[in-house]
Amino acid sequence: MVRCADPHHHGHAIRLLVERRYAWRGLHAAGGGHHATRPDAITLVASSGAHVFGTVTLCLDGVDGLLADALYSEELAFHRQGAARLCEITRLAVDTHHNTKQVLGALFHLIYIHSRLIHGATAVIIEVHPRHAGFYKRMLGFTEIGGEKACPRVNNAPAVLLHLDMRLVDEQIALLGGTGSSRARSLYAYFLSRDEQDELLASLIAGH
Repeated sequence: MVRCADPHHHGHAIRLLVERRYAWRGLHAAGGGHHATRPDAITLVASSGAHVFGTVTLCLDGVDGLLADALYSEELAFHRQGAARLCEITRLAVDTHHNTKQVLGALFHLIYIHSRLIHGATAVIIEVHPRHAGFYKRMLGFTEIGGEKACPRVNNAPAVLLHLDMRLVDEQIALLGGTGSSRARSLYAYFLSRDEQDELLASLIAGH
């Protein structure tokens, strides 16, 4: 089950999961909790009962900017031009004992619903380690817009900045969402179908 996190209920489990998954990669996620408590941030969890096995935080662009502005302010200024509305994905962590593609598909689809369909975002950005960038490019269609830099939030590990146009996500969900096809070399096959998406969107709007 994927849903918005309750900080009182899920906060400790989220911190442990993020710390464990980052440490497994030799990283330390410093100072991320402050960002997750911003009023324009939405943290999602994939859980079964009290067990949290996936999490991601979405931050909407606003007067305080995005975390990636610390390293990539010029690149983001370019992509904020016109009617663009950015959002940012941070603190993504998934327990590999579960079906990672299914969990990631569910988390990313809920990110899409909140950012694109509810808040009108036109693009999403994410800072990732260079060795993970290929996965995001192949499986979701991200493109690299910021070269390698040392990221102080993860003990100066290297990072690159990736960008995804939401129009591509619209197209891929219509094409692959709900198929669950292991032959499709795309994470969009693990997204909901358009009908399931619309049903979930209606329930989220009704619950606001």
